[in-house]
Amino acid sequence: MVTIYKLSNTNLWSGRIDGVDATDLRFHQIVQLQTMDTITKNEPAFAMIGFASDEGVRRNKGRIGARLAPDEIRKQLAKLPYNLNHDRKVFDYGDVICENDQLEKAQAELGENVHKLLLHSTIPIILGGGHETLYGHYVGARTYAGDDKTIGIINIDAHFDLRSDALPSSGTMFRQILQNDDNAGYLCLGIQRFGNTTALFETAAEYNCQYVLEENMNLMNIQNTFEKIDEFAEKYDYIIMTLCTDSIMASAAPGVSAPSPLGLDPKIVKKLLTYTAAKENTISFDISEVNPKVDEDNKTVRLAAYLVAETMKSFSEKEQR
Repeated sequence: MVTIYKLSNTNLWSGRIDGVDATDLRFHQIVQLQTMDTITKNEPAFAMIGFASDEGVRRNKGRIGARLAPDEIRKQLAKLPYNLNHDRKVFDYGDVICENDQLEKAQAELGENVHKLLLHSTIPIILGGGHETLYGHYVGARTYAGDDKTIGIINIDAHFDLRSDALPSSGTMFRQILQNDDNAGYLCLGIQRFGNTTALFETAAEYNCQYVLEENMNLMNIQNTFEKIDEFAEKYDYIIMTLCTDSIMASAAPGVSAPSPLGLDPKIVKKLLTYTAAKENTISFDISEVNPKVDEDNKTVRLAAYLVAETMKSFSEKEQR
């Protein structure tokens, strides 16, 4: 068996209990563990699913350890107050686990699960894993949308991930998508000049990728980036969103596959995520490249949990407008 689907451990969802009233609850009191075969009806819900994979990072010659992230993010998220819309349930559907080197099969399995979750009116919250998580995420969204609909991918990342390596990896996903899908578009926020070769900038131009450089993004001028997001999102039927945590400055996120000393302020990343999640056509989110193996005092894992919670809150608030 090359891929394994595993239910989450109930012990991951534990923590302090302040009470049982709605205003006292934390995530661990809200989350319900489910298996994929229990989805039988459409209901407003968040659907967490992990992608425990290091294979794409290994192929891309990065620091392995991201396969440990889904459970570690769950542990930190469990402790946070549940300050979201209580009309929307939260289910944890466990993990797709990439065994050995069978990345492509694991991505296909993740895609099948994301497709099923979208069909049942849930919002997939995908906990990677290396950034190869995004390809499985995309496969699920494309199957759900059908071939005739357009999909825009908004990626917060220091790197284009447009490499042309012989084997798919955590650095090839967007090229894989764009060279095979004429109805897909790509906007990358946080690109670093010295995180990408000149050839990769040329590839980005060849595929008509849009991007905003990290050096042009700060809290004072973030409205400029919001306008870029608006312009991009208006062109597509559906938007899917992905965060590569190596886009964040290493002082705030040291536990990633490729740490960046000149990355984005996490407050900017939070604003980008919440702004994009609030778009009516944004349907799903993944967070990738958290590497607990090289983290410092759970700093990166804790930040990831907060960013997931903030993004979920933005998703839930747009339903109340």
